[in-house]
Amino acid sequence: LFGTIVWILVASTRVPLPLLQGWVMFVAVTAWFLSIVFLCVFLFGYANRVAVNWNQTDFLFHGATFVFYFGAFLLQAATTSLHHFPRKFNSTTQEKILADHEYNISIAASV
Repeated sequence: LFGTIVWILVASTRVPLPLLQGWVMFVAVTAWFLSIVFLCVFLFGYANRVAVNWNQTDFLFHGATFVFYFGAFLLQAATTSLHHFPRKFNSTTQEKILADHEYNISIAASV
């Protein structure tokens, strides 16, 4: 459930820098998908049929997810911090990279 909320928040943010925020979206969706796979493995009893140390597998999964989510947090926070810098679309028009509402959504996605 928590992963779904994170995925929705990240998906609702504007993507002014696709190179940075593409990684954020990849991490959120991949972690959500793998969590659903682990849930199905345990719900349908496949964990009893496969000879794997599930405690170690769970520890490694959550450790790797922490590292990737922390990196994604840094990239999302870096993108959010660029809120006040102007972005030139042509020689006459300047807009902020993120509008105020999008800035608030990006803060929620960072947290």
